Amino acid sequence: MFEPLADLSQARILVSNDDGIDSPGIRILERVARGLSKDVWVVAPELEQSAVAHSLTVRRPLRLRRVSRRRYAVDGTPTDSVLLGIRHVLKGRRPDLVLSGINRGGNLGDDVTYSGTVAAAMEGTLLGIPSIAFSQQFDASHPVKWSTAEKWAADIIRRITRLGWPRNVLINVNFPDVPHDRVLGVEVVRQGKRKLGDELCERLDPRGQTYFWVGGQRTEDRGIPGTDLEAVCRGFVSVTPLCVDFTSVKTMDSLATAFQ
Repeated sequence: MFEPLADLSQARILVSNDDGIDSPGIRILERVARGLSKDVWVVAPELEQSAVAHSLTVRRPLRLRRVSRRRYAVDGTPTDSVLLGIRHVLKGRRPDLVLSGINRGGNLGDDVTYSGTVAAAMEGTLLGIPSIAFSQQFDASHPVKWSTAEKWAADIIRRITRLGWPRNVLINVNFPDVPHDRVLGVEVVRQGKRKLGDELCERLDPRGQTYFWVGGQRTEDRGIPGTDLEAVCRGFVSVTPLCVDFTSVKTMDSLATAFQ
């Protein structure tokens, strides 16, 4: 189990994301973190790295750029950023907590398998640090309601970290697309069903060669009670514990009979 963090004012916090070091979401999460502790560090990708999942750069060197005091940019993925943050920038004293986000757009259902935001929290978890990922749901027809995430994040962090949780689990938090004063509450729910990229757009380039765009359309079920999608669509903040051990123990037992 990760030990509870009863006094966050004494905690060292590492902030990362997948939208890049200059994104509005990471600025908000940094402000939230600084409201909890004075020992806050940011190590994030130089550029947007959405949908890179838990990828690690291994075929070229990585470069780390100091942006300002306690803020660093990495020319790699969210996973690279958290790895360098923990193993290099903060090698003298490891962080007590990793916060990832706040992502522009929800990471719900099957999105979590593609998400760089969730991957940053996954890397923190694998390196032995309690980690939380944050995402703000939005509709492209109006501005992102960043104030919703900013108003609710600190209290959620305090409540979660007071408990502690298993060492192979990260926490995934999604804020609904409603004004902060219209959020109905917080629900702890399971992962729902939503598949990214079901629509492929096939085109021809000027030389007559075929190329493809992976579409952003999603096949999703918002009506399954007890899921992150359903909760967020009703105006609740969803909190979902995700296990980094993908083993299906039940299936192991049935598979074992094939080799007896």
